[in-house]
Amino acid sequence: MIRLRGLNKCYGSNKVLCGVDMDASAGEFLVVLGQSGAGKSTLLRCMNRLAEADTGEMSVAGINAMSAQDTRALRRQVAMIFQHHDVVPRLSVLRNVLTGRLGAVPVWSSILQLFSRADIALAKDCLERVGLSHKAQARTDSLSGGQRQRVGIARALAQRPRIILADEPVASLDPKTARLVMRYLHDASRELGITVVCNLHQVDYAREFADRIVGLAHGRVVYDGAPDQMTEDDLTRIYPGPEPGQSSAQSQQSGGDAASILAEPLAIATKGA
Repeated sequence: MIRLRGLNKCYGSNKVLCGVDMDASAGEFLVVLGQSGAGKSTLLRCMNRLAEADTGEMSVAGINAMSAQDTRALRRQVAMIFQHHDVVPRLSVLRNVLTGRLGAVPVWSSILQLFSRADIALAKDCLERVGLSHKAQARTDSLSGGQRQRVGIARALAQRPRIILADEPVASLDPKTARLVMRYLHDASRELGITVVCNLHQVDYAREFADRIVGLAHGRVVYDGAPDQMTEDDLTRIYPGPEPGQSSAQSQQSGGDAASILAEPLAIATKGA
């Protein structure tokens, strides 16, 4: 379903991805684990061509993701869930979910935002999956942070993707709400056979929900294996100190060392579910 070989990405002189090899099979829930600045977000953005990789091979949902000509086809198969919801606050919850259908309807329908009964029924089913069917007609800006993220999941599911890329989907949620959001995403993957690649920096969530963990550090894969096989030595490689020549201040800015990461609270509390 996903196959990356030798993927490289630089921003100027900053090497963000350095020869990344990674695979994900159909229906797999893959967690990419690493500290801030490890290259996790850039990796996902390259897979959906929100960023363009410099070199390497990349097949996503059977599509050559290195080719700009295939971008439209790629984005029909791959849905994104972002850290900060990216919902439209003034629209209703149902309308936000229906935006996931825009790539599948005729141009004139997408411009006028006219949806078929089948699309509306699908959107309502997606809201049911994330426990928000009772909020379908509510304005999205009336929801809590956790609820808005669940709207984002429902919108991604409404796209009927083969792959979902989730970039730190619970980073700004309190632990109880974060676990609830992760559970909805995990269950959808299981029930619908969707491959999920989810960026996280919370080790316990990775161990709880992942079928497999890929650990990134300084843009390189330093771990690829089952959650229950990940050792403390592996965690030290995933959450290293600064690279040679990097100052301690730069290291703290990019996420700090393993001890500080594991000692921090799981997430920043917000309004809840």
